[in-house]
Amino acid sequence: MLTILGFTMIATFLVLIMLKKMSPIAALVLIPALFCVFVGKGAHLGDYVIDGVSSLAPTAAMLMFAIVYFGVMIDVGLFDPIVRGILRFCRADPMRIVVGTALLAAIVSLDGDGSTTFMITVSAMYPLYKRLKMSLVVMTGVAAMANGVMNTLPWGGPTARAATALKLDAGDIFVPMIPALLVGLLGVVVLAYVLGLRERRRLGVVTLDEAPTEEKETVLVGAGGGTGVIAGKRTGGSGSGTDADADDDDFQGLDPHRPTLRPRLYWFNALLTVGLLTAMIMELLPIPVLFLLGAALALSVNYPNIPDQKARLAAHADNVLNVSGMVFAAAVFTGVLQGTGMVDSMAKWLVDVIPDGMGPHMALVTGVLSLPLTYFMSNDGFYFGVLPVLAEAGAAHGVTPLEMARASLVGQPLHMSSPLVPAVYVLVGMAKVEFGDHTRFVVKWAAMICLVILAAGILFGII
Repeated sequence: MLTILGFTMIATFLVLIMLKKMSPIAALVLIPALFCVFVGKGAHLGDYVIDGVSSLAPTAAMLMFAIVYFGVMIDVGLFDPIVRGILRFCRADPMRIVVGTALLAAIVSLDGDGSTTFMITVSAMYPLYKRLKMSLVVMTGVAAMANGVMNTLPWGGPTARAATALKLDAGDIFVPMIPALLVGLLGVVVLAYVLGLRERRRLGVVTLDEAPTEEKETVLVGAGGGTGVIAGKRTGGSGSGTDADADDDDFQGLDPHRPTLRPRLYWFNALLTVGLLTAMIMELLPIPVLFLLGAALALSVNYPNIPDQKARLAAHADNVLNVSGMVFAAAVFTGVLQGTGMVDSMAKWLVDVIPDGMGPHMALVTGVLSLPLTYFMSNDGFYFGVLPVLAEAGAAHGVTPLEMARASLVGQPLHMSSPLVPAVYVLVGMAKVEFGDHTRFVVKWAAMICLVILAAGILFGII
């Protein structure tokens, strides 16, 4: 019964937000509360919510201060050179812009934090997509998939969880997986190229020195179909290049004359950011503490006057409120899933339905199961609750724990778009994209990238 209610609760949530019948925050709170009553444990709802909030409070604090920190870094102009570099590569070509999004997200993902990656990527790329009237879900989808592949870095979380759960060395899990993960990353770039070509056919290749007299709404989910008008001169969808002589200075993405710039402090801000990310990777302090200190220092040095500091905080208050509110709402969802025993029941059911004949192929089974399970569960729930059970079943048929651990990483490109991942709300919030639109667009592509990684792992003999 718990298994049926668990899957029904998740399905109800996804359907309602994709059909835009409820906002994500309302759905994350009200649906699990209702199902908690159905389970017969409504009297314990408060305990489940408090447990969920307690577990996600550090994440919410990290996101709050990370948004402030990187918001200030955007204000002072730290990422302006990145924007100009991307512009020089993209040259107002939709295909290059989408590929640039994938490359930028992958590079920034080296810090191991999805929220950081999405804040930097969206800040750099959002102005291009808006100006050229490109599909914003293409941006969010490509960024999420690139980050999902890179999220398997040992300091990114999933690999460390798998190593801890199965008592293995993280390096032994990750290093052999590198070839398969590189294939997956190449798959994201190729997919970005294909999606970029679709956008080019829809919009045409443009020059940036002309603007249309009429603007139309950006197509979101229906990227790649039909034609459209963009902020520039439409030259047709069959071209393979663009006006290389277009003046990049006419399109900076971020206003090069905004009063918040602090060019004299550029190297201080760059060193501060590098130091912050280094400390994060080395785990010198908890990540929320690092961002709290970093935000306070960045505000104090760049804007020593109190009114200026208040203005910067006010400028980023919307993002902070939206994201932190979403995280605490997600805490209700995860708290009820775990507190009522739905997660454990669903995991046991999934293990039980695996045919005995699939025993020798448990690594393949684990790789396939990692797609839906890491999407519908938190990484903690999957790696600490499900993976040990799967590994035990695999060991009975001679499948090593290392193979099982590597296979469990396959679903991460899809996991990064899960409604239970706080970072995805940073992505869709900053990009001003409906979560339902993002979900409808990205799920099929992310699942394909996951299967590419799994196939590569099997082909290379890693899984």
